[in-house]
Amino acid sequence: PRAVHRPLPHRARGPAAPPPPAMPEEKKAVAAGATKKKVKATKKKTPSRLYAKGTILGYKRSKSNCYATCTLVSIDGVRTREDAQWYFGKRIAYIYRAKKEIKGTKFRVMWG
Repeated sequence: PRAVHRPLPHRARGPAAPPPPAMPEEKKAVAAGATKKKVKATKKKTPSRLYAKGTILGYKRSKSNCYATCTLVSIDGVRTREDAQWYFGKRIAYIYRAKKEIKGTKFRVMWG
């Protein structure tokens, strides 16, 4: 399945609408329940990935010329130019694992 990137819907701006008037039975229930303590339910957050995996293919090149300042990248789930439009201008992190541990980790990052 191909991932489709769509802009998020904007929230309506302005004052919130007032709640509808309560019925007489609801007023009694609200008054009786006002003495009880309200406990907030803790909701577990699901982890959200803020990156897309990809592969570095090499430099932009022709038969005889090589452009070392322009790198070609294949992003997983992106097949058309319209899908890739969102990624234009975004930064890339090349993450690799080294043998020597520095600052408590063997992973290194090169940003570009």
